[in-house]
Amino acid sequence: MDFENGIGSDPEIQKAMQDELKRQREGLEMIPSENFTSMAVLEAMGSILTNKYSEGYPGKRYYGGNQYIDVIEKAAQERAKKLFGVPYANVQPYSGSPANLAIYLAVCKPGDTIMGMNLTDGGHLTHGWKTSETGMMFNSIPYHVKADGLIDVEEARKLAAEHKPKLIWIGATAYTRPLPFKEFAEIAEQCGAYLVADISHVSGLVVAGAHESPVNYVHIIMTTTHKTLRGPRGAMIMVTEKGMKKDPELGEKVDKVIFPGMQGGPHNHTTAGIAVALKEAATPQFKAYGNQIVKNSRALAEQLKKNGIKLVTDGTDNHMVLIDLTPFGKGLGVFVQDALDQAGITVNKNTIPKEPASAFYPSGIRLGTPALTTRGMKEPEMREVGDLISQVIQETMKILPNKVLPDDKEARQAAIRAFKEQLPSNAKFKELKARVLVLCNRFPLYPKL
Repeated sequence: MDFENGIGSDPEIQKAMQDELKRQREGLEMIPSENFTSMAVLEAMGSILTNKYSEGYPGKRYYGGNQYIDVIEKAAQERAKKLFGVPYANVQPYSGSPANLAIYLAVCKPGDTIMGMNLTDGGHLTHGWKTSETGMMFNSIPYHVKADGLIDVEEARKLAAEHKPKLIWIGATAYTRPLPFKEFAEIAEQCGAYLVADISHVSGLVVAGAHESPVNYVHIIMTTTHKTLRGPRGAMIMVTEKGMKKDPELGEKVDKVIFPGMQGGPHNHTTAGIAVALKEAATPQFKAYGNQIVKNSRALAEQLKKNGIKLVTDGTDNHMVLIDLTPFGKGLGVFVQDALDQAGITVNKNTIPKEPASAFYPSGIRLGTPALTTRGMKEPEMREVGDLISQVIQETMKILPNKVLPDDKEARQAAIRAFKEQLPSNAKFKELKARVLVLCNRFPLYPKL
């Protein structure tokens, strides 16, 4: 084996990686759950740490040769505990979904009643949605948002009183306002439930002081590490002081579920990347970054509204903006997503509250500002981006023959294909893509790569 060969020894994969770097550099990455890590995190992720098996926990491994891995994992644990103000942290979960499943298995039994936000209202699959294993394994009672798009706290209170859930989730994947931790703490207290905050989307904002922390209200916190926290693709489970008072063995239960219950050896290169990201998140620069994310998101929302674009909750208080396309028609998210992609703006189609179409062909678009803020963009650029997005939407509506996605499956696929085929030759999208490139070139990404 030639240890000196780099990725250049595999031209096919090397080219795909170079093409992806070019795509990231030359486009506006606006999916709220995506971000750009630092070079330090990238170096940790692409390191020799991936070579080592480390089943177990620091000081209690099933393999030898883990003395330096223990240093790294202990550092990640201690940094997480200090940053979030908790007594316990497990940094081994491979990602958010298995981390959430581990939390269920630590405090619930199959068939127990659980509560979480309805998926199409902005919740997450793993909070009990019917097609998720979490919705099949447990008796899931979803709560919803009101007509104004805000969480219906009173409905949640009534449902909890009626069904007495063992676990309640407070957290979302498509919600633009502050999460009501205090109100849900009262609800959980009244029915004796474990309250779990899934702050995957807003954990970086929590650290920066741009979103209230759940630490004084909930028993368990789960966060992924790659969104606003700007780390590698991983996750952490943390138990609060309140959680330890409810069950002093809660941390040990989580540990046992992660290993040996669900996972084998941790991904040590990811653990190192998490440790690096947590150190970065403890700096004054990161606090300024987190607050700028919110400023940018609000500036983007205001510009979209000025251009006549309807927003869920009529604005935002976090990193995310949700566009409601129903004034143009139902189920149009797929068309606008493809059109924006053609213009060099990466977003994702998304359901809106009271979705009139479906989760697969929704009527909304989800936008986020974390990655653009990482590049150094501020409010003036967000206003420019808002104009670009508005023009893409307007041009999309001009070229759509009908403003409704067909209900028939074959007709629907034909309409989507026909729309995609005309995108590359559209003069307006070419013009907008050129403007996007000019904007991106003003804020270089990974210049040393």
